[in-house]
Amino acid sequence: MKGCTWRILWKHSCSSVSFFTGLSINQTQRGQHVPNGVNVVQSLSSHTESRASRCKAWSVHIFTASGVLLGTMALLALVDDNPVACLLWLGAAMMIDGIDGTLARKYEVKAILPHFDGSTLDMVIDYLTWAFIPALFIYYFIELPPYLGLLSVFIILLSSMFCFCNVDMKSQDNYFVGFPAAWNIAAAYFYILDLPPFVTFATIVLLAILTVTRMKFLHPFRVRLFMPLNIAVTLVWCVCATSLVLSSPVHAAWAMWGWGITSVYFIGMCLWRTAQEWFD
Repeated sequence: MKGCTWRILWKHSCSSVSFFTGLSINQTQRGQHVPNGVNVVQSLSSHTESRASRCKAWSVHIFTASGVLLGTMALLALVDDNPVACLLWLGAAMMIDGIDGTLARKYEVKAILPHFDGSTLDMVIDYLTWAFIPALFIYYFIELPPYLGLLSVFIILLSSMFCFCNVDMKSQDNYFVGFPAAWNIAAAYFYILDLPPFVTFATIVLLAILTVTRMKFLHPFRVRLFMPLNIAVTLVWCVCATSLVLSSPVHAAWAMWGWGITSVYFIGMCLWRTAQEWFD
């Protein structure tokens, strides 16, 4: 009797298992989602990766925005009549601007944060640190011909506006088309070389005219041809320029030589790329 009872119970158990197994299979075959541990883990992993990507994208924007803080420090140094500190702060802002674009492309910032325009942020800060503050620096610390100081500032600011609003400011191989409003670099040259006033004014006018030309100017962090060499030369130029700003050409002859050689390299690259277009 007991044996019969156990056999009946066993048959019921097998039938129940078969029923629920068949139900599960049928639900899966009909396309109904059956939650499981793997899907939960994948969902959490995807959410974590998305969050990490957004954090990286915002970090790049914050890094770019830090340029305005450095620009503010440069402006305060200018007000405090400290040209050396002003140039050093502008140099630090220039280095941030040189690499933030690379980081933005690496972490796909535009795709991850499409509602926040990093290009506009970059342009605003660039106008401040590459044009506006350098123009004031030249007005206050660089000797210019009498009654031409304010005109020089106007020339710099207006020509820079054209540069930043020019949608064709870069060629297909990432050279700048026309002088790229690099007045922070021009200010460093004027300060170190201490040129005669009329030569300085003539140089300002010439650079402003070059803004509206088709002459090519090297972007060392974007032009792929000779990129490692371009970056290396840029770093040497920065080291030499910093040494000359902190001391003088007399006390840093090695820096003057290095600065001169790297400057010739940049001029040569610009002329070579421009000549290529002429002969094509």
